[in-house]
Amino acid sequence: MNKQKIAYFLLTVLTLCAGFVDAQDVAYSQFYANPLYLNPALAGSKVCPRFTLNYRNQWPSINKGYVNYNACYDQHFDKISGAIGLMVNASNAGGGILKSDAISLMYSYRLVISNSLVANVGFQGTYLQNKLDWNSLVFEDQLISGIGVINPVTLEAQPDHLTKGTSDFSAGMLIGYKESLYFGTAVHHLSQPDIAFYNNTPSKLDMKITVHAGAYIDLEQGLDGNDIENLSVSPNIMYIQQGNFRQLNLGMYMNVYPFVGGLWFRHNFENPDAIIALLGFQHAQFKVGYSYDYTVSKLTNATGGAHEVSFAWQFPCPQKVFKIKAIKCPRF
Repeated sequence: MNKQKIAYFLLTVLTLCAGFVDAQDVAYSQFYANPLYLNPALAGSKVCPRFTLNYRNQWPSINKGYVNYNACYDQHFDKISGAIGLMVNASNAGGGILKSDAISLMYSYRLVISNSLVANVGFQGTYLQNKLDWNSLVFEDQLISGIGVINPVTLEAQPDHLTKGTSDFSAGMLIGYKESLYFGTAVHHLSQPDIAFYNNTPSKLDMKITVHAGAYIDLEQGLDGNDIENLSVSPNIMYIQQGNFRQLNLGMYMNVYPFVGGLWFRHNFENPDAIIALLGFQHAQFKVGYSYDYTVSKLTNATGGAHEVSFAWQFPCPQKVFKIKAIKCPRF
């Protein structure tokens, strides 16, 4: 591939980066290792204070792909009958040409329906800011054919705003039965904020609808088991829809303490997308996990798939013992 073709290819990739990051949210593969990103109702689901960190590098074989960072803290408080969650998310596309930063505050109300049934209802407010590094973009009229030289002058009009900030709102619900069965749904971007850099070209962020469910099965004690050291499996399913984009995730975790393994198939309704493999190490107070997305779509694995790393620290509860039960979602 000559230099001109490489330049056109990289330009196409950057254009796609700018379009897709604006149009749809980042999809983390370790869904429950990033609980507040998945569903605001998961704030306080473990009751005790929890801190999580997540890193995702998508398409590393393509120069300047997608890199995402996420940090969260959540804790249940008896006095407010629920939990508070704080989340910070940062995304870089095209080597920082397009950046998206967000900070979210969440409240999740805990409703004890019976001794076996618990529900969380979560609300999320977000401030979202997108930044465009216009001077780093290369357009077609800057490419001098045949000699691989880039002309610094372009006729493309610079956007009205290179930084665009806006508010955003989301909500979700989570139901847990006997710390063994769980079902949740979330709707992100209820206000469909306008994230366009141009004044006369609105670009609304589509609502994202997520439905997720699964079970925690202790192979030594059955559905009532709750010992982290017992051999267990957790089959789960998740459906995501945002605009015309639809995705289905099917898979299972297996806990062989202190290790956790997982395998999923992610299917975009237009085409199969990836097989996801996970290996994690867990302890009562912390856990760390690594997952890899092997691309099975027409892109093949030439993109390098995606690498994802998660870390979480589960702090002990305050001296006062909580009488409520945690909702037993997977740890990864």
